[in-house]
Amino acid sequence: MANPAHILICDDNPAVHETIGAYLQAEGMTYSSAYNGKEALTLAWSKKTDLIILDIMMPELFGTEVCKQLRKDSQVPIIMLSARGEEVDRIIGLEIGADDYIVKPFSPREVVVRIKTILRRITPNETFSEKNKIYECEQLRIDLEGYELSIDGKVIPSTPKEIEILYLLATHANKVLSREQILTSIWGYDYLGDTRAVDTHVKRLRKKLPEESAGWSLKSIYGVGYKFEVLG
Repeated sequence: MANPAHILICDDNPAVHETIGAYLQAEGMTYSSAYNGKEALTLAWSKKTDLIILDIMMPELFGTEVCKQLRKDSQVPIIMLSARGEEVDRIIGLEIGADDYIVKPFSPREVVVRIKTILRRITPNETFSEKNKIYECEQLRIDLEGYELSIDGKVIPSTPKEIEILYLLATHANKVLSREQILTSIWGYDYLGDTRAVDTHVKRLRKKLPEESAGWSLKSIYGVGYKFEVLG
């Protein structure tokens, strides 16, 4: 990334901004602060942002609603923060479009590590260039470098992780990948969540794909994982 990554921190607790902000600056990143949901939306729409840290319980507008509104026209990566660590809460956060979910209390160092991991995945590596980061099959086109998914030339709004999962499966066509394999490949070995994150993203992805296609299909393999099947 030519310019320092800019992070939008959205939390009503000033201490969260101070601690995470200090770690971000130590890593050469910059940040803006929003202390309520409406301010978060205003800053997200008006200021170039590379990633958003979004607390769920914020005044004026909950983080979940902020995430939903942003996902209508933006695929900026979102990490949700919450004091609620139950599985159902994490799943809801992922289903509405978050890329990651961190439970409070948290280590600011861990938050920054997760930020850097996500940014590495969506930022082209300046010292290494792979030419083969585009997958095409019939009307489907996945551009991993540009993080763009299109069908019949029409761009399908998708989150970075949705595109990464589909690209991973497509480039291993006709091979079953377990949820654990997908989780490790996309989220990394240090991810503290479980394989339900994979199911949540695939479920959301399927809603965006055509039910019938000319030459491929995304299949669930019960009890194992998923397969991108190329027909014919």
